[in-house]
Amino acid sequence: MIDYEKTIHALIDPLVEDPSSILIRELPSHSDRDVTILICASDSDTARLIGRRGVVANALREAMGIAPKAANESTRIHLKFESFDEEDKDAE
Repeated sequence: MIDYEKTIHALIDPLVEDPSSILIRELPSHSDRDVTILICASDSDTARLIGRRGVVANALREAMGIAPKAANESTRIHLKFESFDEEDKDAE
């Protein structure tokens, strides 16, 4: 089984200003074959991860789509990007 959180961190940490503020969680899915991963970051880091016209997000989706194939799994990876307000984070 692939550690998706570790794999995604390796891909996105160099792209963001504050890698320690990134939150990555696997969301429940209806199928064993589909995996949805939620990536939460600050507004500015989320913009970097999505990129202009979604170029960076699409590249991340492609890279993560290769990971299961390398491990001989038939899993489909779906990435979902969310942002949080820095003020909300400081209040917690």
